[in-house]
Amino acid sequence: MIEISNLNMSLSSAGRSVSILDDINLKVPPKEFLAIVGPSGSGKSTLLGLIAGLDQPSSGSIVIDGTALSDLNEDQLATLRREKIGMVFQSFHLIPTMSALENVQIPLELQGVRDAGAEAGLLMTAVGLENRFDHYPVQLSGGEQQRVAVARAYAGSPALLLADEPTGNLDSKNGKRIIDLLLKLHQDQGNTLILVTHDMKLAARADRIITLGDGKIVSETDPR
Repeated sequence: MIEISNLNMSLSSAGRSVSILDDINLKVPPKEFLAIVGPSGSGKSTLLGLIAGLDQPSSGSIVIDGTALSDLNEDQLATLRREKIGMVFQSFHLIPTMSALENVQIPLELQGVRDAGAEAGLLMTAVGLENRFDHYPVQLSGGEQQRVAVARAYAGSPALLLADEPTGNLDSKNGKRIIDLLLKLHQDQGNTLILVTHDMKLAARADRIITLGDGKIVSETDPR
């Protein structure tokens, strides 16, 4: 599903180049649940952003489902994300002027899904929010907002789901509920799931754990 080769990312700071990622090589097969762990500043979120095509690497290549991201322009990258990639962030990034249902419905409409409203309702029900269709984000708890974000990420059944610290703004009870939900949807839909987390107990539920340190892959383990 994903093939990353000789990936490097550097940024300019105070007149000098600072390395964020250093020669990353990684293959992720279809349907795998991969956890990426490491201390703050190790490059985890940067790597996820590059996989999503939200940033451009300094060098190296990323191939998603046979398509090299470097071959795509911004419009083509947006199309790839819309058709194949779902994303869940630590901050929920819901549109505040739209209801929960409308937030889930938007990506379906962009994909041209017929009966997008009905499909969004099914997704809302799947995440346990069948009684929150007409509520706006400000009327929802943090855990409920993140469930809306998960439903939105799964709209259109993306082949790849990227989750960046999705429990970081939640208490332990709601955090466990979100992770259980992500894993259930992952198993039901058979997509590829990449999760960035600081929680080693959570990472231990993955098929494989990649540890980053100073922008490099320092270890790879199979927790099972």
